Amino acid sequence: MLSSLIALVCVGFGLRAYRLSAEGLSEDELNKLLAVEDYRARGLTSTNGEHPMLMKALLTGSIVVAERWNRAGLTQANSSLQIAPESALRLPSAVFGALTALLIYLVVAELFGPLTGLIAAALWAFDPAAIGFNRIAKEDTFLLFFFLLANFFWLRGQRAAESGVAHPERYYWATAAAFGAMMASKYLPHLLAIGTSYYHIFQALPQTRWRLGKKKYLIFFLIMGAVFLVCNPAILLPETWHEMRIFAGERRIGHDGYEFMGRLYPNQMSLWLNGSPWYFYYAFMAFKLPLSVVFAFLVGLPLLFQKRLGDGRYFILFWMFYWFFPFSLMGGKFLRYFTLALPVVLITAAVGIHALAQWLTQVFGWIAGGDGRRKALAQLCVAAVFVFTSASAAISFAPYYRLYTNELGGGRTHAGDFFPHDEFYDGGVRETAIAVARLAPPGGRVASETPGLLSHYARLAGRDDLISISLSDRAALGGMREGDLLVVARGRRYFSNDELVKKLENISRPIVQTSLGELPATLVYQLDQASRRVVVELSR
Repeated sequence: MLSSLIALVCVGFGLRAYRLSAEGLSEDELNKLLAVEDYRARGLTSTNGEHPMLMKALLTGSIVVAERWNRAGLTQANSSLQIAPESALRLPSAVFGALTALLIYLVVAELFGPLTGLIAAALWAFDPAAIGFNRIAKEDTFLLFFFLLANFFWLRGQRAAESGVAHPERYYWATAAAFGAMMASKYLPHLLAIGTSYYHIFQALPQTRWRLGKKKYLIFFLIMGAVFLVCNPAILLPETWHEMRIFAGERRIGHDGYEFMGRLYPNQMSLWLNGSPWYFYYAFMAFKLPLSVVFAFLVGLPLLFQKRLGDGRYFILFWMFYWFFPFSLMGGKFLRYFTLALPVVLITAAVGIHALAQWLTQVFGWIAGGDGRRKALAQLCVAAVFVFTSASAAISFAPYYRLYTNELGGGRTHAGDFFPHDEFYDGGVRETAIAVARLAPPGGRVASETPGLLSHYARLAGRDDLISISLSDRAALGGMREGDLLVVARGRRYFSNDELVKKLENISRPIVQTSLGELPATLVYQLDQASRRVVVELSR
């Protein structure tokens, strides 16, 4: 079992690290890079303070190590060994994402046994969506890692308390420390309710030994708070609270919509059911997961309501409820938020796969007269078929894993059509900026929906003279001249630019097109007399 887990983690890391810099940074990732640069220049600051700093501290370490590696003699002699800035920024996510497979195994083994745990870990290691989520420098991967770590200790503490042999306190304090790190990864305190609810359903049983009491609960939260402060000292800065208030008031929202299945929707948390549709994440499950996983999930879901699965099913049900209920109703949605929900989907699928394997080995008599080891081997072979389909799906879209779309969603033909913002995630802006640097006139204006990101890569290409403006800034668009450039990126369609882009497509042809794999990602238009007239008219 140990060798299988090591292999899963290693292969999972290999998939996550494969051509990690194949795509340029996204606008969100650039914000993390700027925070890292600010930390290095000024020490502890409130830059990007609306988010905790544990991940940014890890990114800082990764970039420092990469720079030292790149200055080493070995890399000077062989440039292929150089670590790109994009890779350095994303490497911690890839590492933590790969290690998450181990934590999934540990949690599921506590709940449903080692075989189901191994299947769930394998599904995570090879799932194209999981790999895609772990290849971006965002907080969700770290949130999930410490959430699973905390709940593994929580469940192990339950076993230790019920056995009456081991001292469970060490697991309680480890749980508290992991929860502190979780909160220092992303501010989602309601996730504590999952383990807490699971704990309280046992408290009415007289025979239950798993009881903390008020004193231990107080120590628990003191440890959690201490670890949170150690991992997120920027919370002590008044400027950080200012940044958090701005973010919570939705004043950092730079765009007025989200394109979902070809239609634009408002995308603000406070809009609730008037924002992105409630079925957003269910569509993701239907179209962006391998069909074998979807089928196994549908088999496993009703099993969670059967007593024979054991009490561990309640933990999974609480996990589902506390994630799907609020996130389905909130009006602002992005696919990366699903990082925390994807394991519970894969765990449910693993439950279904295990049940199917047991049924098939019995129906077809593969193990008639055999011992338990042969039975387990036969069931693993059945499970391997499901895992292989996930691995095949991931490999077929590598390294652009986020673009994977299953057969129900139209496959490769309709890749990028359902959630273009999250599927493309600004992946073509780097190459676009290189083209813009070559074509733009001196001091020219470039309009795009990621002006800061385009400026970043244009400066790296030697064009710090360019004026980068927002495609949605009508006042700035009014000052554009013939020869200036407009960048239209898939996934950056908004109410504020939709009319302009449609008119531009009717009267002009792009001079540059960049792609993400086989799919067009960005179009660059150069203004002539007719197209400039349209831009100026719409800017009034």
